[in-house]
Amino acid sequence: MTIRAATNEDTRVTRHRSWAEPWKIKVVEPIRMTTASDRKRHIEEAGYNTFLLHSEHVYIDLLTDSGTSAMSDRQWAGMMLGDEAYAGSRNYYALEDAVRTYYGFPELIPTHQGRGAEHLLSTILIKPGDHVPGNMYFTTTRAHQELAGATFHDVIIDEAHDPTSEHPFKGDVDLGKLSTLVKRYGASRIPYVSVAATVNLAGGQPIRLANLRQVADFCRMHGIKVILDATRAVENAWFIQQREPGMRHVTVAEILKMMCECADGATMSGKKDSLVNIGGWLALRDRGLAEQARGLVVVYEGLHTYGGLAGRDMEAMAIGIAESVEEDYIRSRIGQVHYLGQQLIGLGVPVVKPLGGHAVFLDAAAMLPHIPRSEFPAQALASALYVESGVRAMERGTVSAGRDPETGENRTPSLELVRLTIPRRVYTQAHMDVVAESVAEVFDRRRYVRGLRFTYEPKLLRFFQARFELVARPAASVVTEMGSDSNSREIGEIGVRLQ
Repeated sequence: MTIRAATNEDTRVTRHRSWAEPWKIKVVEPIRMTTASDRKRHIEEAGYNTFLLHSEHVYIDLLTDSGTSAMSDRQWAGMMLGDEAYAGSRNYYALEDAVRTYYGFPELIPTHQGRGAEHLLSTILIKPGDHVPGNMYFTTTRAHQELAGATFHDVIIDEAHDPTSEHPFKGDVDLGKLSTLVKRYGASRIPYVSVAATVNLAGGQPIRLANLRQVADFCRMHGIKVILDATRAVENAWFIQQREPGMRHVTVAEILKMMCECADGATMSGKKDSLVNIGGWLALRDRGLAEQARGLVVVYEGLHTYGGLAGRDMEAMAIGIAESVEEDYIRSRIGQVHYLGQQLIGLGVPVVKPLGGHAVFLDAAAMLPHIPRSEFPAQALASALYVESGVRAMERGTVSAGRDPETGENRTPSLELVRLTIPRRVYTQAHMDVVAESVAEVFDRRRYVRGLRFTYEPKLLRFFQARFELVARPAASVVTEMGSDSNSREIGEIGVRLQ
């Protein structure tokens, strides 16, 4: 995070000022800490899956930044202007105008959230037997592509698979890999290239504007569309501004527009960058494709002027789009993520580098080398962190990767991560301090964390609802010590202090 420097003109001494959030708190929601014995019981009842925990049992919730943002007073005021007409709501036209202004796409189809847009896109563009390249998979995106009959291919640069690499744009597409894929299958079997900005499962890593332009040029030459996953494109624009040569004096709003100029369309979960609790959209340049999508949105989501959303939600999203590109806001948003990341790096905790945009990603494979990938170290680590501290995080590794549809074997991605995802405008720096201390405590006691095995495994997107149990461990791995509350605690049940 960049700290401003103030210069005293009389003494020419440079002083550093502390950073503060560019907002003040108007409404608060109480949270409470549970006991370690309660948390042990809760995680067992949840099958060691943090998605299945009750939110009331969570102290600091870093499961996701999706729909968990705090809305502004302007957004709440906009909610009161909701036009709940079934057709032609004025809030739809406000949203349409915001998307055209800040993202530059002329055709808008609202959806209930991002995966609704992914479903529409996959249905209208993919034919069975197609191949979709992308800069690393995302869970719901790949699921929709596969359900439509396509095969996903990872064409991200190799550095993205190395958590220790300091490459500033690990979201870049490898043009050589993309070219090889086109030669192998033919451009006619590749309906589009799926480009995420930022790349979630690589650690929230950005793509360069120059690389995005190269991808666009290559695809136009071969008659292939480029579809942008714009869910966190504002965050990506900030990284371009900060890291890409010649971009420091270009505004985030201008860079966002430049990024979208490289794409033929975009899917959007407004629950991230756009600072709302529900909502998304599909945007396209081709009017004919947009009409196909509008025909399907009526079947799956709602009329084409509300797409499963209330008018008030569309108004809040339109306002959130404008707020998301404000320079002070986006600087503070990513600054808080980097504050937590730097705390953890200072404590010696292995995290994905460089720090990304929406979360800090713990390198579970490095933290828990004694747990084989077949026993899901990231899932085990997320469970251990919850029992230790009440902090809820999310597995992004072997469980999230699912099984190969042809072999039925577990996919084993190169990255086995736990995501500490920071909701926007929700937590303070003090909360981040608590999180850092909690992770450090688990890291210090990491040798006691045990692996997991499935007791229930859904066929699709298993990480949401899967249940696990602890694998057996040698009796010698149980260590008893006195905790800070003077109660005898056993270490070993999932690797942390358990009453």
